[in-house]
Amino acid sequence: MAQSHKFQDLEESGEVLVAFINSSQPEKLRQIKDEHQALYDKHIETKNIITQIIKDLSQIEESVGQRLLDMEEEKKHRVMELDGLEEQLRQCTAKSQITDSELQFLQRELETLRNDEHELQMLQNEVDEDTTEVIPSAVYVAQVYYLISKIKWEYNTQPNILKGVHYGADLATPINIDTSVRSRSDVSDQLWDFVSTEW
Repeated sequence: MAQSHKFQDLEESGEVLVAFINSSQPEKLRQIKDEHQALYDKHIETKNIITQIIKDLSQIEESVGQRLLDMEEEKKHRVMELDGLEEQLRQCTAKSQITDSELQFLQRELETLRNDEHELQMLQNEVDEDTTEVIPSAVYVAQVYYLISKIKWEYNTQPNILKGVHYGADLATPINIDTSVRSRSDVSDQLWDFVSTEW
């Protein structure tokens, strides 16, 4: 919030300076107005870019994570079915109490499950390949964000908790924000207060 007050003081000082110059040098006033507007526009543009980067990174991580969880759950389910059918097949063969048609049926089911497992493994490999392409990109975006904001995030937190550390010029400040009890605007303002407005 301190940097927000500094920016407001800068705006007020600019307005006083503009009023003073307006009374004596109109050309100088226009130049200062233009510079003042350019600084404000740059601030808004940077804020929008960083907000979009954070949003995109979060969506990528959530999407890839969910796909991996779904694939892993499906794979476990298929393995359990496959183990169960293989056990049934062994018991029926050992006791010699199964007819040829039942045996063929179980073999077909087993083959179908093996094909399904193979397809699932291929999908898992595709997800792994996608992950190796997406994660380095996400890491790059996170590094760009760190260079701008000087904030290192913890990623192993609950979805509604933002945790990290801001490394300022003189000290490191821990960040722990529960986004379920704060508005997006409040969270954004608090995070932007960490970013220096000095260019």
